[in-house]
Amino acid sequence: MRVAIITETFLPKVDGIVKVTCLLLDHLSKRGIEALVIAPRYGESRRYNDVPVHSVPSLSFPLYPEARLGFATLSLYRDLASFQPDVAHLFHPVMTGIPTMMMLKWMDVPTVTSFHLDYARLAPQFRLGALDLGFARPLIDELTKTVFNWAEASLAPSKPVQRQMRRLGIGNVGLWRRGVDADAFHPRFRSRAMRAEMTAGHPEDTLLLYVGRLSDEKQIEHIRPALEELPNMRLALVGDGPARAGLERCFAGLPVRFMGYLRAERLSQAYASADIFVFPSRLETFGLVVIEAMAAGLPVVAARVGGVGDMVSEGVNGYSFESGDQAMLLEGVRKIARDRATMRRMGQQARVYAEGQSWEAIMNELIEVYAGLIAERAVT
Repeated sequence: MRVAIITETFLPKVDGIVKVTCLLLDHLSKRGIEALVIAPRYGESRRYNDVPVHSVPSLSFPLYPEARLGFATLSLYRDLASFQPDVAHLFHPVMTGIPTMMMLKWMDVPTVTSFHLDYARLAPQFRLGALDLGFARPLIDELTKTVFNWAEASLAPSKPVQRQMRRLGIGNVGLWRRGVDADAFHPRFRSRAMRAEMTAGHPEDTLLLYVGRLSDEKQIEHIRPALEELPNMRLALVGDGPARAGLERCFAGLPVRFMGYLRAERLSQAYASADIFVFPSRLETFGLVVIEAMAAGLPVVAARVGGVGDMVSEGVNGYSFESGDQAMLLEGVRKIARDRATMRRMGQQARVYAEGQSWEAIMNELIEVYAGLIAERAVT
């Protein structure tokens, strides 16, 4: 089996989509399945481990400088034709993915799309001068429906997103759930040095943790009341993004550490060395960092978006709340932090849940989707 993976973002950028892409590529290699990555050019890398990467020319996206817009070229078609994929997986096709899908259709390659970013709900946070781009939501929804229906199969990361896709009019929507590497994210990575770093030398305090992009839709400023109203509370923010300067102003004078991007063992240590994971985002398709935190043994307080409702059992491994409800966020933190025994018990239950969410099983389910599309094409 040869699989072409087309994505709108890739290394060296680090985000949830890139994490899932790399995990998939690792699993394909483990299964002996050949892959080719097509992505906008972020750096000079031509390979990911043993997987070739075709980097298409790209431009920085003015409204979100961390992102790049890729453009398909004739050399991409030549590389695709040379690779001769049996199936292609397009991660939420937009600038790079849509023209690439046209090429794949011309080559009669079966395609599967997966939903990763709700562009229509993101649009209102961007502005062109005085113009609020929220007016584009119906157009983006219609384009999403058209492009996803063009593929032979589509995949949602959670049941709420699956229902949303069906309401848009997208047919044949399956589930590609998210998992976690419960060995890479584990309580054993708890580190005194990391905790001291994240608490600025006050490891006895209760440490809240957020991991992810620092951007407006994450609503990280909603954590502020917990720091102001609850005693001996500190916050570490792992990640970076366009909202960092604003957040530094918002949290000025409060016990908050901006850790920047952390990778590999330092990221595992950051998760395991905190006490409570807080995730106030208003917009997610899944919330991969939530299950990573649970694997590290952290109870979570998270907005009820994406897959959070599938992961959080109220009062067992955490609390969820309606996005934007700062009072319930505060109450969730208060209930968990009231004593160390509660925090420890809920963290243990979070770990138990995460241990049952194996990436290997989930990736094997995806490969079965690929095999089914290839078999259907062989019959026709």
